[in-house]
Amino acid sequence: MLQRILQALEDARGPVSLDALSRELGVERSALEGMIALGVRKGRLRDSALAPGCAGGCGSHCGSAVGCPFLSHAPRTIELVATASGAESSRRSSVASCQ
Repeated sequence: MLQRILQALEDARGPVSLDALSRELGVERSALEGMIALGVRKGRLRDSALAPGCAGGCGSHCGSAVGCPFLSHAPRTIELVATASGAESSRRSSVASCQ
């Protein structure tokens, strides 16, 4: 299943919502989120919601994305992590941030 998710993200021609991806793959959204979490743990995906540093551009170096007023309004993104073999790109797919 993880391979199907990775392939769907690779094939995406732009942003894709979790709901649309779950429909495309025929899986429940909660199962999809679990598989995305597994992909993050395995180092195959990067989730902006788990980003350690601030990317909000405010200039302060708070060191945490948690509670950042800039990131709280930014869409959650799931990014494919490039492998050593180069088989995967670093294409980024926006995912709906609402839960």
